[in-house]
Amino acid sequence: MKKKILLLLVAFVATSTIAFAQGRNGLKINEVMVENNNSVVDDYGMRPAWIELYNSTHASMEISSVYLTNEKNDPTKYPVPLGDVKTNIPPLQHVLFWADNEPNKGTFHLSFNIAPGDTIYVFDADMETMIDSVVIPKELGANQSYARTEDGAGEWKIRTGSEDIENDYITPSSNNIIKDTNEKVEMFRKLDKNGVVLTIMAMAIVFGALLVLSICFYVISKVGEKVSKINKSKSHGVEPKTIANTDLPTGDSGEEIAAIVMALHEHLNAHDQESTILTINKVKRAYSPWSSKIYGLRELPRK
Repeated sequence: MKKKILLLLVAFVATSTIAFAQGRNGLKINEVMVENNNSVVDDYGMRPAWIELYNSTHASMEISSVYLTNEKNDPTKYPVPLGDVKTNIPPLQHVLFWADNEPNKGTFHLSFNIAPGDTIYVFDADMETMIDSVVIPKELGANQSYARTEDGAGEWKIRTGSEDIENDYITPSSNNIIKDTNEKVEMFRKLDKNGVVLTIMAMAIVFGALLVLSICFYVISKVGEKVSKINKSKSHGVEPKTIANTDLPTGDSGEEIAAIVMALHEHLNAHDQESTILTINKVKRAYSPWSSKIYGLRELPRK
């Protein structure tokens, strides 16, 4: 017994470790800006360089034990502190770190600066596993960012923030691709201009749900009927397995019920109390005191 418990514990720890490691692999460097003159400001109103991390998984990710650095030989240059609830990144969301070399300002202020040509690394808690890295191009200019074409995936591209170029936005703490419309909705609108298909689909869903409910109620009623027959046969001292389903007793006959009622009435002066039958018992008093006229007569004074 102890060996089985130990094996289960080891398997649970191993599974949790694998899942934890796989979750950390979903942490990606998503966008970087080195010289920030007119972009986003930090919580002190300053405009330092920033690094955007992205949780590419569909589960929350705690990053309080990872390391950020710009030197591969010094992987623990900035350990993300413990105890800050903001280090728990929601699914498919972003978080900004400020590369201002002022870690005393808070959790998201790094202990180093970055410059064009630097390499940014993210190491896991074991200080050896590299989760992600990116080389900042030397030609990256002021107020330009180096970002992935898609969140957590795709190629890297220099963005200038020009409105004349498609998907050239600088997007700190936001999606790298800004979508104005939903492609599926637009396609459905073109294919079904009058909404006929949408109406048919909606009605099919409603009637399908009703059909499933009716099937469930039918099955439940049959199961209840089967159980009732089995209990009835046991009350008669008959094993259900020894007789066919058609021969199982379904209930008392009318003659049996009438005999029981007569016996109750003759011997106990009572009858069977049914939950679905209104029972009225006769009151022994010939009148009700509150409505008796004798209480309304004026009495003569006694001498």
